[in-house]
Amino acid sequence: MTYLENIEAIIFDLDGTLVDSMWIWKQIDIDFLEKRGIVLPEDLQKDIEGMSFTETAQYFMDRFQLNEPMEAIKDEWNAMAKDFYANRIPLKHDVKKIINHALKEGIKLGIGTSNSRELLMTVLEAHQMVSHFDAMRTSCEVKVGKPSPDIFLKVAEDLDVLPSKCLVFEDTYAGVQAARNAGMRVIAIYDEISAPYHSEIAEAADHFIFGFSEIADDRS
Repeated sequence: MTYLENIEAIIFDLDGTLVDSMWIWKQIDIDFLEKRGIVLPEDLQKDIEGMSFTETAQYFMDRFQLNEPMEAIKDEWNAMAKDFYANRIPLKHDVKKIINHALKEGIKLGIGTSNSRELLMTVLEAHQMVSHFDAMRTSCEVKVGKPSPDIFLKVAEDLDVLPSKCLVFEDTYAGVQAARNAGMRVIAIYDEISAPYHSEIAEAADHFIFGFSEIADDRS
């Protein structure tokens, strides 16, 4: 796989990149706000892109004037999403070929996600993939979420790999920017939720793919 030349680690984003899960979050936001008599604003998804679970909860508290504990909001989101992550969310097509190749070649694997650790572990356990990854971090474990480089730099530190030797897979503009800001190479993968920003994402990344099949069979 030519894109792995001079690479010692691959870091995956989770939602929309490693797993096909972005589709559930808009509905969760609709249902969460509807319970509070609030209609989902059209700009919400773009505004919260890249935020950590904690930053998103704070955003909701501020924007919608929610007089609720932050941890209660996060617990509600986890509860609403858990069945999806345990039983209904698939891996992105052909991503396992990339992972298996990396494992065979001794390339370290990490995850840097804006999601909660609970949902991260739930979906990895569902696909029996926890042991595949050498480091896993959520944006709640660093100072600032994406597009800040903090999350990816922390994963690289855990892996003991220089940022310049890391390749990131991401699906959002904020995620691609985070990888670039970390001094890492980044391949952007198409996800339907990010489709309106396809051109900006493709321009910001080193390479853009519509699916892992485009590179999974590259043996040159």
